Amino acid sequence: MSAPFIAVEQLRKTYSVKRGLFGRGRPLHAVDGVSFEVEAGGTFGLVGESGSGKSTIARMLLAAEPASAGRLRVGEHALERLGRQGARQFHRTVQPVLQDPYSALSPLMRIGRIVDEPMRIHRLHRPSVLDARAAELLSLVGLDPVMARRYPHELSGGQRQRVAIARALGVEPRAMVLDEPVSALDVSIQAQILNLLKDLQRERGLTYVLISHDLAVVAHMSSRVGVLYLGEFMEIGSRDEVVGQARHPYTQALIAASESRVDASRAAAGEIPSPMERPAGCPFQSRCPHASARCRVEKPALRALSPTHWIACHHDVPAIRIAPEAVAA
Repeated sequence: MSAPFIAVEQLRKTYSVKRGLFGRGRPLHAVDGVSFEVEAGGTFGLVGESGSGKSTIARMLLAAEPASAGRLRVGEHALERLGRQGARQFHRTVQPVLQDPYSALSPLMRIGRIVDEPMRIHRLHRPSVLDARAAELLSLVGLDPVMARRYPHELSGGQRQRVAIARALGVEPRAMVLDEPVSALDVSIQAQILNLLKDLQRERGLTYVLISHDLAVVAHMSSRVGVLYLGEFMEIGSRDEVVGQARHPYTQALIAASESRVDASRAAAGEIPSPMERPAGCPFQSRCPHASARCRVEKPALRALSPTHWIACHHDVPAIRIAPEAVAA
């Protein structure tokens, strides 16, 4: 088998947080020993509530901040060993599409300049052809090239996200980190953007890491899924296993939230604990309906249910069996 395009091994991110001006720093474990792989052209979905560590992983995948420990490789780039030249090449390899397209686009620049700016930075084309190239990219994402003369405030939220995608495509990346790419958009527009991303992936062989609190979005896009809670995986496997045969109580809570269309950013009863006040034993035990005395003192390790399906739970909770397509609908 060929090597995965993205390989993450025991990734950790710890911050030192002070209380007060002269307080001692206390560790905040935002990501705690996460491992996963993404095959070339595939989509790995990271799902979990707000505060679970998803966006911290995104920043490390984009080399926006370093990992505290672990290994992270994207294509031929080992992120812990990126030099200046390697970083320049890496940022052509991986591009972000972020949650809020308005804050990601300069309000002082016209759309055409926003789209061609990365190509200018990386010197990919002669200045004389940049306007034409920007027009091609706008057409590629379903926008009229005449929009190149407009400013971001003159576009709708969905149009601005298409501009952000066009800008990312300009440097011909091989992978994209999609951090909540549709959560700021109207429901009627979300499916259009997700289907655009799927079409681009199929046409260009792009590799995606998709980050979302909404399991329906992850089920629609992903081939493999990791369910994150307090910086650790509770369940990981193929989409059909994790979404279609969910075994961890936390995954089941996310499915219930998705089916009932409640706020998926707060799926289970109670609040997600602070990473600085992590409960003893299982991270999820304070909110789990199946928690036992063992859960309160002993942290479960990931255990295999199949060669591709793993959960971190002491108990054999009956699976929720549901067609993934029904969750994604």
